[in-house]
Amino acid sequence: MADATDQRKPTERLAELIERQEAPAVQAFLASLGGLDTVRAVSHLAEDDLVALLELVEAPTAAELLERLPDDQATGVFEIIQPATAARILEEMPSDAQADYIGELEDDEARAILAELEPEEAREIRELCEYDEESAGGLMITEYVEVRSGRSIGQVIDDLQAGAEEYRSYYIQYVYVVDRKGRLVGVLPFREIVLAPRSAIVDDLMISDPVSISADTPLDELEHFISQQRFFGVPVVDARGVLVGVLRRRSVEEAVSDRSDETFRAVAGIVGGEELRSMPLRLRAGRRLSWLSANIVLNVLAASVIAANQDTLEAVIALAVFLPIISDMSGCSGNQAVAVSLRELTLGVLRPADYGRVLLKELGVGLINGCALGLLVGLTAFLWKGNVWLGLVVGLALALNTCVAVVVGGIVPLVLKAFGRDPALASGPILTTVTDMCGFLLVLSLASALLERLI
Repeated sequence: MADATDQRKPTERLAELIERQEAPAVQAFLASLGGLDTVRAVSHLAEDDLVALLELVEAPTAAELLERLPDDQATGVFEIIQPATAARILEEMPSDAQADYIGELEDDEARAILAELEPEEAREIRELCEYDEESAGGLMITEYVEVRSGRSIGQVIDDLQAGAEEYRSYYIQYVYVVDRKGRLVGVLPFREIVLAPRSAIVDDLMISDPVSISADTPLDELEHFISQQRFFGVPVVDARGVLVGVLRRRSVEEAVSDRSDETFRAVAGIVGGEELRSMPLRLRAGRRLSWLSANIVLNVLAASVIAANQDTLEAVIALAVFLPIISDMSGCSGNQAVAVSLRELTLGVLRPADYGRVLLKELGVGLINGCALGLLVGLTAFLWKGNVWLGLVVGLALALNTCVAVVVGGIVPLVLKAFGRDPALASGPILTTVTDMCGFLLVLSLASALLERLI
């Protein structure tokens, strides 16, 4: 309890300073906090205080604060602050972050904010928003330096000095060389600019035919690409070869991590996007309930199998001990198969039409693991009760149910994908219901058939 109180203190102090409209004191207090303490203090602020904070602090500080907050919370802030304030903050953000936030807003809200920006900057953001958010175009930045082919190093240096104020915030390792139509023709390392004589021509120093990537390249291919390359950034071109941006390695890594988080939340039943405890109670409860309501129906179906075989269960009460074991172990095996299918679908190495191959591959794993697990559980039952038939019933049921679980776990994501459903979200409940029903049915059916030998 004391620790929780300590965690609230920075937020309370910050709220007091905001209420007093003490902008310098707010800036100083934020600067005194560590990174995680800053995020905690700001994210726990009431909505009105958070809006007031962003209006009080300088634009670079406001932009940094929002970029540290969880995406859903930051997007929610852009929905409620004044368009002029939002535009002032956006101007301090990199282009990929600008497009991400604008792309999440309603059309009217986005237009109001873009109207407050310079026309050229607003146009660039609109263009970035046209790309798929999980493509090279959706992840790239437009803060880069390009020069025309044929120019001298002296001219390049003069241009850099003239735009020093703008370029100061850029992460410049390379200067990109383009032709008259804007097509990428070379990459000039920054060290060449520093060391070469002013009279040298960029064409003689640049790396010709540089590695580049198409703007519509999907995230799966980008993940593979960066695993094979050591670049911190790579130029992005459109279908005509025109340079349109630079893709940073960290942007791909963050996108892959975000997608993994999204998949994990879906499997866990957190639907509708990211959930934070600072969100409205009604929204959080509603999102979870939509999942739980469907899940309870599926669980009732599984329980009905037990109800239909109540007499057998009463006669051999030891079976009640093994029912949850068989259900849980089969579910674990099935979830492994689900995870592999989801991963292969994500990587593009598996398609919904490949269900035959998945069935055969998973059936082999199911037979081996099912027999091994069934032998262990069957031996445990025999040693406990001294009844070989009880061991046979629970061991065989677990072996068969494991085969069912891995086949269902492997194929269900493909079927859901084929019908345009989210395989990460729906595979779990379907797998749980099938493995529970089949497990209970197998145990109780085998026990009914061998009831005289079990009593």
